[in-house]
Amino acid sequence: MPVSFPPQPQWQAIEPEDARALFRRVFRRWGLPWGIRVDNGHPWGLNSGLPPALALWLMGLGVDMAWIPPGQPQHNGKVERCNGVTQQWAEPASCGSRIELQEHLNRACLIQREKYPSIEGRPRIEAFPELRLIERPYSAEAEDSSWDLSRVEQFLGEQVLYRRANAKGAIWLYGWGRSLGRKHQGKEVCVRFDKSSCSWIASDHQGRELNRLPAEELSRERILALEVGRKRPQRQKSKE
Repeated sequence: MPVSFPPQPQWQAIEPEDARALFRRVFRRWGLPWGIRVDNGHPWGLNSGLPPALALWLMGLGVDMAWIPPGQPQHNGKVERCNGVTQQWAEPASCGSRIELQEHLNRACLIQREKYPSIEGRPRIEAFPELRLIERPYSAEAEDSSWDLSRVEQFLGEQVLYRRANAKGAIWLYGWGRSLGRKHQGKEVCVRFDKSSCSWIASDHQGRELNRLPAEELSRERILALEVGRKRPQRQKSKE
């Protein structure tokens, strides 16, 4: 008689707003970190060299962002190993809902941190008592006054982006089309962010400025609302 297995739960990719809510819970418990190292996956992966809204929000809180090279998880080996162990302990395939999975994860983390004798017979929290200390306390209520746009501007101002104009002389930044003019069609340009005018400056490879493009998406309000970028429209397939 054939054996039928229950269907595996389908977990959807976390959305930026849900990820931010998760970060806030972690920050309230453990305080703000000095930095976060991430991969290039959703929802914090670089978008053609540009940090997404979630990363910009973290920068504004004073958290340094570091991206590992694409397709090289070994640069984040400890985290990857921790994820693997936690997955084995939490057994997500046996969970029928997000709530049940969260309960499994909470129990696995508690055991690893406070129960499991991993360091000379002691749990991690006893071997490293400094883990209990909160160097940078975080309060969601104080976030509005502590969040600083200049940190975002400082980071973006240090980046150099490269774009190639399309047949209409437009380039794409954060999913928004920006026109350089048809005379620049097909041209590769360098793009830098100018914080004094909150604009993108497009130049040729000789350093000659071609155009200044308003960066309205990088306002404080847009970043805090996580509404910086947008998906580029899909090309319509021509009907034969």
